Amino acid sequence: MNNKIKTDSKGRKKVLNECFEPCAIEKGMRLIGGKWKGSIIYHLKDEPVRFNDLTRMLGGASKKMVDQRLKELEREGMVLRKVISDRPIAVTYELTDFGKTALSILDELRTWSESHQI
Repeated sequence: MNNKIKTDSKGRKKVLNECFEPCAIEKGMRLIGGKWKGSIIYHLKDEPVRFNDLTRMLGGASKKMVDQRLKELEREGMVLRKVISDRPIAVTYELTDFGKTALSILDELRTWSESHQI
């Protein structure tokens, strides 16, 4: 939506066509923009990964943080949690078809970040 700013005769500014709800970009960023979410999605791109292995892949993320983000991604329908063993408990995480749709966006972001040395 094109927002335009109009100035009235007294110099007051008013935004025309302002957006009261989050735009599509903001909604998308809420899904994949949380701390570690993009990295988690990226590390699940090839195959299911066990929780401890995923935590190791992420390096600086605590197990608590990884667990929280995985639960969020699971609630959002991007990640599927599978119990592979009850004793001891072993779980894998994999991307859903919906989660896989974010990979091209994340790859573009990675390329953009690397090319600008961010």
